[in-house]
Amino acid sequence: MENRQTLRKTLRARRRALSPRQQQQAAQQLLRKLKQQPLFLRSQRVAFYLPNDGEIDPRPLIREAWRRGKHCYLPVLAPGSDNHLWFVRHTPTTPLQKNRFGIPEPKALHQHRFLAQQLDVVFLPLVGFDRQGGRMGMGGGFYDRSFAFKLASPSHKPYLVGLAHHCQQVDQLQLAHWDIPLSAIATDREIIVPAARAIQRDFFT
Repeated sequence: MENRQTLRKTLRARRRALSPRQQQQAAQQLLRKLKQQPLFLRSQRVAFYLPNDGEIDPRPLIREAWRRGKHCYLPVLAPGSDNHLWFVRHTPTTPLQKNRFGIPEPKALHQHRFLAQQLDVVFLPLVGFDRQGGRMGMGGGFYDRSFAFKLASPSHKPYLVGLAHHCQQVDQLQLAHWDIPLSAIATDREIIVPAARAIQRDFFT
C-alpha cells in the first residue's frame, strides 16, 4: 500500500508539473486522436469529467460532442457515504456547483440523472495506467464502485476509456481485485487497446 501511495504521489506531481501551454497542447492532441474514432462517432450517451489536479483536459472533446449533438454527462458524487457516482446531463448552460473536493459538477437534478449501465462510453480520469488496461485513480474508489457490475459482465456497456498524459504511463500496476480494467487508454500521443480487449479493436481504429 505504501508503494502504491508513493507512486500515486509521484504521478500526480508529474502531471501537475506540466505548464499551461503543455496542458493546452495535450488537450488539443487528445481531441485530434479521438474525434474521428469510430467509438466516439457512434456513441450518443457519453460521460466526461472536468479536469482537476493536472488531469488532461477533455473539454475540447466535450465541445466536439455537443457540436455533433451527443448527450454528454458528468459524474456527480451521490448523496450519502457509499462513494458512488451519479451521471448527470451536461449542456453548455448546465449550472455547476463545487463538490466537497472542490470539483465543479452539475446540480444533481433527478430528472437528468442517468444510470452508469445506460451510457455508451465513459471517458474517465486517472493518476496512472499501464498498457494492460490497469488504472490507478485518486484512491477514493468512486469509479470502481460505480462500475463494479463490469467485473461480472466485462462486455456490458459502457466502454471505459481512461484519459491521461503520456507521462502517466507505468510499466505495470499492482491491481486489487476490485479494480475495474479499462477498455482502452487515450493519451495525447496514442490510443492504447490492451491485447486482452483486442475484440474491441474495431471500435478504436
